[in-house]
Amino acid sequence: MDLAGHGEDQQPLAERSISVSAAFEGSEEIAAARDMARDFLESVQAVHGLPVSKRAMGMVQLVVSELVTNARKYAPGPCLLTLEIQQGTVEVTVWDSSTALPAILTPDPARVGQHGLEIVMAVCRSFKVCREPVGKRIKGAVVLADDPGGDAAGRQMM
Repeated sequence: MDLAGHGEDQQPLAERSISVSAAFEGSEEIAAARDMARDFLESVQAVHGLPVSKRAMGMVQLVVSELVTNARKYAPGPCLLTLEIQQGTVEVTVWDSSTALPAILTPDPARVGQHGLEIVMAVCRSFKVCREPVGKRIKGAVVLADDPGGDAAGRQMM
């Protein structure tokens, strides 16, 4: 790597995509999806030198767990998980084969279950659901580094 941050491919480090993807088919693979997220963020920190707070590490694993669980529970076939570094965040994207959009329920502490998307929306900076020609993609972005003042970054809809 030269002083301008160029690697062998001569592309500046900040412009290179840092991402990982994997397909998951069974509910037993939800733990493997969380492990993949943890390993990816540890690599982002160790190899690429990007800061990842403990909060971000936990929140990304939580978002991955909730989104992959929903995909496995409500859609037939495999789901695809992609993690990508984008402008100080890790974007968590889960594709599944169902075109049915998820029901995003209003917070209700008396409701038992179905709080997954509520939690995801609360911890993500942004959240988006996109229908695809086949299935849908759900995206959430978690800020990698905590604000020096200790505040979590505000959420904005994409």
